[in-house]
Order: sequence, then C-alpha cells, then structure tokens
Amino acid sequence: MPQLEQHPVVETPALIIGAGPAGGSLACFLSHPPYSIKGLMISTAPATSQTPRAHIVNPAAMECLRDIGLEQECIKTGTSGDNMMHTRWCHDMTGEEYARIYSWGNDPKRKGEYEDATPCRHMDLPQTALEPILVQRAMADGWDVRFSVTFVRFEEDENGVTSFLRDNITKSDFVVRSKYLFGCDGARSAVLRQLGVPLIAKPGQGLALNVLVKVDLTEFVEARKGNLHWVFQPEQPYADFAWCGLVRMVKPWDDIVGNDDLPIDILDVSKWYINEIIAEYYSQGSIFCLGDAVHRHPPFNGLGSNTCIQDAFNLAWKVKLVERGVAGRALLDTYSLERQPVGHGVVTRANQGIRDHLPVWHELGLLEKTPEERVDSMRRLSDATREARERRKRLYNALESTSHEFHALGIEMNHRYTSTAIISRDEKPNAQPPKEPQDPILHHSSSTWPGSRLPHAWLNTRIPQQKHTSTIDLAGHGVFCLLTGIGGGRWKEAAWKVGQDVGLEIRAYSIGWGQDYEDIYRDWERKREVTEQGCVLIRPDRYVACRSMDMVGDCEDWLRSVLVIILGAPKPC
Repeated sequence: MPQLEQHPVVETPALIIGAGPAGGSLACFLSHPPYSIKGLMISTAPATSQTPRAHIVNPAAMECLRDIGLEQECIKTGTSGDNMMHTRWCHDMTGEEYARIYSWGNDPKRKGEYEDATPCRHMDLPQTALEPILVQRAMADGWDVRFSVTFVRFEEDENGVTSFLRDNITKSDFVVRSKYLFGCDGARSAVLRQLGVPLIAKPGQGLALNVLVKVDLTEFVEARKGNLHWVFQPEQPYADFAWCGLVRMVKPWDDIVGNDDLPIDILDVSKWYINEIIAEYYSQGSIFCLGDAVHRHPPFNGLGSNTCIQDAFNLAWKVKLVERGVAGRALLDTYSLERQPVGHGVVTRANQGIRDHLPVWHELGLLEKTPEERVDSMRRLSDATREARERRKRLYNALESTSHEFHALGIEMNHRYTSTAIISRDEKPNAQPPKEPQDPILHHSSSTWPGSRLPHAWLNTRIPQQKHTSTIDLAGHGVFCLLTGIGGGRWKEAAWKVGQDVGLEIRAYSIGWGQDYEDIYRDWERKREVTEQGCVLIRPDRYVACRSMDMVGDCEDWLRSVLVIILGAPKPC
C-alpha cells in the first residue's frame, strides 16, 4: 500500500469519476439488486448537466434502463411519438421547407421492424433530464454523490486504488481508497490520460457551437413535426458553414427560429470539437474507463449517451460477480474485449453520419461560394430541364442515404460480442455466425448465436395476463437465465442444481404449448434457432452466453463446464 499524504482518507468499494450518463448509469447498475455494490461518485461540475447535449435514448439503451425499472420514468420525463417523427431541411422554423425524412422508427414502412426487434422505443431525453434520473436513483440506492470535486491522480497497488481528490468548495484535498476506480470523466478524461492508454485518433472535423434558446413554437409545429431541423439560409453572406444550423427540440417546442416576431431568450452558448477518437483498450488492472472517456465522436446517429449506458451495463454485472467470489478476475478482462469494438464502430458511424450530409448540401447548391450563387443554384432545382431532373434525383437519393443516421436500427442493435465469456463450442462443425443484413447499419438481425443480443418475442401465460411479457424481461435483472421448451425439463432442473452449488441464481423458463410461458405469436419459435429440447443460456446483460441446439446426455455437466469458462471461476463449479 502506498504511503498516503496527510489528508483525510475515505474508504469505499468503488469510486466513480464523473456523474454523466456513463457514471450515473454505472452507479445504478452496480447498486441494483441482486449483489449490490455501493460507493462514491464524484463530479467536477457543480451539478448535473445544465445544457441538453446528448438527447436521443435508443431502444438498446432503454432496454438497459428497463432492466432496473427506470424505463417508465424516462418515458414520463422525455418526449416520443409525433414529436420525433421527422428530420427536416428548411429555411427557418416558421417558413419554407425543402425536404423531410421519417426518423426514429416512425417510417410506416419500418415500424414493424422496430416492433419486432425490441419492446422499447426511441425517446428524446436530454442530459438535463436523464442525468438527474440516474443520479437520484443511485443516491436512493445508497451511493454517495459529491459535486464540485476534482480528480487529481491515482496510485494502484495489489490491494486496490488510492485516488487523490480536491474539494473545490472548501479548497481541501482528501484521499479515497477503493477496490475499483471507474473513469467516466468524459472526453478530457484524467483517468484515461494517467493510465496512458493509446488513442486511435483521426483528424478532427472542426469546431461546433451550441446555442440554447427558449421560444414558443406551439402554433407552428403541427405541420413541422420532428425533433431535428436543418436550417439553411443560402441568401445570407456568412463565412464557411455559418449559413446552416441544426435546430433540435429540447422540450416541445423550445427551439430556435428565423422569425423576428417571436421573442427568443438565449440561455447558453458553448462549443465543442468534432472528434473521431477511440481508445485502444478500456481497462487496466482495477481501473476501468467507459463512456466518452474512451469513445469520442459527434452526436450524429444519437449514439453517444446510449453507448455510455451500454458500456456500464456490460461492466456492472461482471464486477458484482467477481466481488461475490463467484467469478474470477478474468471475467473483467472481457469488458474491454467486448465493448472496444462496439465503440470503434460507433465512432466510425457517427463521423460518417456527418459525411452523409455533404451530398445533400451539394445538390441543394449550398456549397456554392457566394449567396448569389447559392440562391441561384437552389432556384434552378425547380427547372423543368433534364439537368434539373437528374439533380433532383441525386438530391432525393442523398436524402434517403441520411436514413443511416435517423433510422439506423442495425448500428443500434446488431452488436455481437467475442470473448471468453461467450462460448460457441456447441455449434455444428464449420458453423458460422448468421450473415449480417444487406445493410447492417439500417437493419437488425435477431439471432441466438452466442454473443448476440437476446431476441425479443412477446410471451404470455395459458391464462392470459393483461400485459404481455418480452423474452428480454425474463432475462437480465442481474442474473443468468436459461430458456428451453417442451421436453426441456432437465435443463431447468440442472439450472436449479448448478445454481445452488455455485451460489449463483440461474432463472430457467420453458416456452411453448402448455409451458411456463406461451409463445403467443410464434415469434420465439421463429427466432430461437434451437430445438424445443435445446436451451439458450443468457448472461445478466441479456447477451447469449452459450446454447445447446438439442438435449444433451448430462445437462448438469454441460452447464457447469460452460459456467467455468464464462465466469473464469476462482473455484470449480
């Protein structure tokens, strides 16, 4: 143990640096039963976010919040439905519109695909609303949260981590001894910097400004439903890209407009840099980094806070099982192995989202050098000439391509993990993971292949209940889950017996005719990919750990051997 400086020492199991979406959700997941872990969460800021920043909460992240009972609170606080129906290109928020596209699952042609993939829906929930929900839940569950505290440095030894902190109100220093240190401290992460983790960085794409304003648009929005609006005023003599702006809804309808008759209150102005950065790895020893600390990118596709929440969901159950002595520390190594590739894909997609807009701007004539040229170019779009027809076709195709940002169900839901906590040894010889959809950014492909997200299917009981139950609601909740079917009773017995021996809760359900749950729409039969006598073993984060295509001779032996590998168990199961 290092020689501590003469400062007050606080001892706690876990220390989280940062109280944003990553830190706040991690505290919630760690403290949620079973196997609760509580600790200290600090933030340099004086309070939760004072500006909206990230705002899209996608179904993949909402499933994580649903797991701990926060989905309804988010729905009550946020905005959904018609208010998120479109993304628009317009001259201003009260005037002429150039184009629009359906967004966030609201395209009539794609609603069924979204409903088939998940029981959750997109929400518009700015950080100003999301962070208090997370922090209040963490505090209610026993976490100590302190604002206006700065992380200075850490020292790691064989028994844990010593962190040196500064209270910015009292101007006094104190020390925290913890078993784990979690760096959730954003794009300027001091934790990641001290760890010396290499960053894969591409040249930035410039500086962006956020202007937070308040204005009442109630009488204008009925014909302009949507939460994102690209505003272009080509006649204005602005430099660079100042002739355009992206107007987003914070609350319906507090937005920016181009009408001098409406009173506008400017509440805040801030700037941020458009990054394309990913950390080579996310953890080292007892120190774990997540969220914007390890993946930094623009807000296109609305992936930022969602990826933060999913990082935390992946990590929390592993830490809890290691702390209970059920799993070995090798399980913690799978966090970076599984989440770093996801972060890399998110960073790449978000930056491509910016580039996808260039053809739209080009065909609208907005990249011309002078206002006169821009206005003339846009005017010629309405000509009845062959050149104009071809240009309009290119414009329409360019607009459709932006659906890779606004309807990207695939990039949100198609994550597939590969690590020692995923076992595919029982697959058929030469079997390969299912092929990705033709467009894996737009479309989601459900599968029970090990490492895949558990497919969603609505279930009910033989005597129907008022509400259906999703397969994802059977799984998760901090425990392993085993799903089988008719003739799979031995799997359920094995789950109970092995769980008792190991001290690990394994919930087991049979799905099918006359079973624990009825496959009311036959969707689970279509998605399960195993026989009625096979089984699917699901991790606490609802990812498929392993599956058996059919019944085996010794179900207990199969399950024990699988868990030994997944958990990196410190003792034989």
